[in-house]
Amino acid sequence: MAVIEGFNIPEELFYWLPGPRKGHTWAQILPDGRVKVGLDDVGQAMAGKLIFFRPKPKGTAVEQGKPFGTIETAKWVGPLESPVSGTIAEINDAARKKPSLINSDPYGEGWLVIIQPNKLEEEKQKLLTGSAAVEAEKQEIEREKLKK
Repeated sequence: MAVIEGFNIPEELFYWLPGPRKGHTWAQILPDGRVKVGLDDVGQAMAGKLIFFRPKPKGTAVEQGKPFGTIETAKWVGPLESPVSGTIAEINDAARKKPSLINSDPYGEGWLVIIQPNKLEEEKQKLLTGSAAVEAEKQEIEREKLKK
């Protein structure tokens, strides 16, 4: 796992990072082909202390780059952009009930949804992984002057 200015960036995950201050969602391809999705460490830090996580309902169709839910802090509400297209198969109720898990453990207990993808092979090419993801996150950290 890469660590930049205290931010964890697991290199084995896929990241939706379409531009400055956008995306910051990660995707983990599960053995059954479904995709676990969460907000990355940089994204949760930029958002601040989360007080609400409102996912779209289970069974909802989502598209890559479009919202699958929202997060909210005391002063801000923002969309969660899906890294892949498909259908929401599961929602992490623990994160919904206790959004601080998204801040404290974004790659573990703070995951958000599991999506049954429908264009994974095609869309994986728009996601960053490994050193490309680390470099993109590093640029965002430097641009935003973030520290943990």
